Amino acid sequence: MGIEVGGLLGLIWLIIVVWAIVKVAKSSAGGLAKLLWILALLFFPLAGLIAWFLFGPKG
Repeated sequence: MGIEVGGLLGLIWLIIVVWAIVKVAKSSAGGLAKLLWILALLFFPLAGLIAWFLFGPKG
């Protein structure tokens, strides 16, 4: 049962990160800012997501 729960949590986490990347891509931020946020979300998923929620583009 532990594998199924871990897999489900991993899938939920992946969906959240993909959602954040899509929101960044659709934001009104400049091209370089978008690129840096997307790279942060890809390479540092937890820290990048927290930073994006706190400091990311809001538009």
